[in-house]
Amino acid sequence: MSRIGRAVVYPAPNAPFEMRQYPVRDVHAGEVLVRITMSTICRSDIHSYEGRRSNPFPGILGHEIIGVIEQMGECVGNDLRGDSLAPGDRVTWTEFFTDGPSYYRDVLDMPQKAPGLRKYGHDHVDDEPHFLGGFADYCYIQPGTGILKLPDEITDEEATPLNCGIATMIAATEAADISVGETVVVQGLGLLGIYGCAIAKSRGAARIIGLDKNCSRRRKARLFGADLTFDVETMSDDELVVAVRDASPPDGPDVVLEVCGVSSVIPGGVRMLRIGGRYVLAGLINPGSTFELDGSELVHKWITLKGIHNYHPRHLVQALDFVMANRDRYPFAEIVDARFNLDQLDTAFEMAAKHRVLRAAIVP
Repeated sequence: MSRIGRAVVYPAPNAPFEMRQYPVRDVHAGEVLVRITMSTICRSDIHSYEGRRSNPFPGILGHEIIGVIEQMGECVGNDLRGDSLAPGDRVTWTEFFTDGPSYYRDVLDMPQKAPGLRKYGHDHVDDEPHFLGGFADYCYIQPGTGILKLPDEITDEEATPLNCGIATMIAATEAADISVGETVVVQGLGLLGIYGCAIAKSRGAARIIGLDKNCSRRRKARLFGADLTFDVETMSDDELVVAVRDASPPDGPDVVLEVCGVSSVIPGGVRMLRIGGRYVLAGLINPGSTFELDGSELVHKWITLKGIHNYHPRHLVQALDFVMANRDRYPFAEIVDARFNLDQLDTAFEMAAKHRVLRAAIVP
């Protein structure tokens, strides 16, 4: 193989993107070369671009990726379901990869926290094989990645968020142990929050309450299972706590899911919960996300507080199953609400950062 591929490179925080070209080599053993058909801009991509979280540069951002297999190396096994893989298959894959023995992976069943874990969209582009991010023509899927074949029926817009936003919310709602008949509060109605509403409803939650300052996102959340929403910008913390508790008889919600990435909401979220309530934090990924709690409140109210980061490979399979089972119930394709070419990445990032689009798709 002798060809050149394009990549839109993030040269430094807040600097304009640069279109560069790199050689596309034959795959090594265990690798899969994919021609990218769509990537989407995750909020964490924006945080990396803005310098709010550590990310090597120059690099290729983007980890919500799907594409078509062009070449497979020796020793590539089946996909996560055990189905065979072949050139021409449209696939998604876990946002991370890790290889070699690991106590966390092999004993504790936490591969998503294994030492040496690497993420797509988080590598230095000058290092071979160059193409390890989403905003490019190609991506090399590395050994230690969970690959999942996509059914023909699912659209690119429905499929691309699977390997980050949807799988993450499968993990978060599992950690919250949501049961039939419970009330769930979702703090933040971006992509994670909207999917969180729908997944919580599918787990049997009787009432979903969404919290966000953005009117269009509150409207969108109602299409995805939210029964009630509040505009957090028009209410004080105390007013919001009272309103949520009043809407969650007899003693407040059973579960609160934090997916807004704003640490100041945590104390109010704890106050909302009923005795024995569960709080799952999934949005506070940036360093410096500090908050202050009275520990006695956690003790006296029997509050369970959990953090979730990344997801188990099984959650990617469950994410696809969830979308396929609910395509007629929820308008998943509408969440990816704008398309851009590779050379429009600056515009796409600007619009996404300003919340002018919910999920921007990049189509090479």
